[in-house]
This record gives sequence, C-alpha cells and structure tokens, in this order.
Amino acid sequence: MEIKKVYRESIPHVKLIGRRLTSNDRDETGTFARYWQQSFREGWFDILSKCPGVSGVSDDYLGAMRVTGENSDGFEYWIGMFRAPDAEVPAGFEAVEIPAGEVGVCWLYGSDKTGEFYSMEASDLAMAALKEQGWSYAEIGWFFERYNCPRFTVPDEAGNVVLDICAYLV
Repeated sequence: MEIKKVYRESIPHVKLIGRRLTSNDRDETGTFARYWQQSFREGWFDILSKCPGVSGVSDDYLGAMRVTGENSDGFEYWIGMFRAPDAEVPAGFEAVEIPAGEVGVCWLYGSDKTGEFYSMEASDLAMAALKEQGWSYAEIGWFFERYNCPRFTVPDEAGNVVLDICAYLV
C-alpha cells in the first residue's frame, strides 16, 4: 500500500444518509464487512442515489466515522452517501447533517483483496500524510473512506485500486 496523492478539498453543507453502526456491530475481525455485503445485496446505494445530490459533491459510496458521546463507546460508522441537505431520508435509513468544511484527502494505492485498506495501518498512514502537509484534523471530527468510481471500482493493470481516506480539517 502506498500514497498516490494528498490534497485539500472543500465540501459544502451535506446530509449523510445511510445506516449508522457502532462498535457493537463489528464482526469477529473488527470490521463492518457483513454490512457492506448487505448494502449491495439489498440495494442500499440504489435507494440512496435516488435522493437529490449536491452539485460538486461526488456520488461515491462512503464509510464515514466519527467519535461522539452518544453511544456507550462513543463511535459511529456510517455506510451511506452525501446527499443534499434538504433530501428526504428514505425509510429504513438515518441521516446527519455535516457542515461545510475543508477536507484532507489521501489516495491510498494497493489491493482491495488483501484487507490492507480496511486496517488501522491504512488510516494511520493517511493521517500521517495529512500531518506532513502541516494540516490538523479533529480527533473527534468526521473521517471517511470514499469508494470513488472508477478509482476504486476499476483495477489497473497490476490489479490495484485507489481508496480515498479523508478527514475534516481544523
């Protein structure tokens, strides 16, 4: 796994619509893989893509995380999409509004088959790359994995893809 690109991006006010999970929902390996499988099996993203989007904001699938004081362990993991702030929330989904802000984006290049992208090592590598730029992020702010089409969905000649790991900057 290696870093391909690091940059800043402005994101307007958005509504994150999806399914909210906590650490209690992790599988035996500590991931939320079964919920990602469920999301594709049940067409969650087909439903969410019918909600109005935001101009200039991609329709990529997201694994969004934040630390809060609301849960027993203070951690939320959302599988969803950024949609327009006035978008109606489809039945069976939840939403949270996220204010406009600057985001540090790190493109990680590697194999999506090895599990390396879904580890703390990947997150730590990305956060270190943001710090190397002189940027700070809030430890209790929003972080997200962005599964961009085609960077993540179409492997290159070596069979590798790019996963965006992003953090709201302070």
